[in-house]
Amino acid sequence: MREEIIIAGSGGQGIMFAGTLLAQAAMDEGLNVTYFPSYGAQMRGGTANCTVIISDENIGSPVVTNPFTLLAMNEDSLGRFASKVKKSGLIIVNSSLLKKEIGIDDVEIIEIPATELAEELGDSRVANMVILGAYIKRRKVVSLERAMGSLRKVLGEERENLLRLNREALRKGEEYR
Repeated sequence: MREEIIIAGSGGQGIMFAGTLLAQAAMDEGLNVTYFPSYGAQMRGGTANCTVIISDENIGSPVVTNPFTLLAMNEDSLGRFASKVKKSGLIIVNSSLLKKEIGIDDVEIIEIPATELAEELGDSRVANMVILGAYIKRRKVVSLERAMGSLRKVLGEERENLLRLNREALRKGEEYR
């Protein structure tokens, strides 16, 4: 098994946090993992993406040029990375921030209104966890329970007050549809 993922969006959308959580959950499952962040020139509002590779075998390089999966938090990221997704791959996109139709063939596309679902929970900043929950349900590379358990490690003690909200957002994404 080998899964290559690009998670992309704008700075401030929790792209690196989602990638770190996915990588930590996979490590906690005993899998091999690479995590490679990439920031734009600006932090908030600039571009942000990360690649995560999860495998049950050794991983030779953290570079991903043609991922199996794209998690796109906004339309710009979808436009930038969608054409790189392998045929028969998966794109999960935050449809809350889409203005036009997605015209991509040969890949499975899941549109999820992550921002609206996060707002229903009281904080739009957990839209990244909604998208990640939908990904976990679809790909089953790690379990939702493992991701929820790994949250404590990724958040740390100083942000433990955010555990409940992030767990609710993961579950909301998993339950969507």
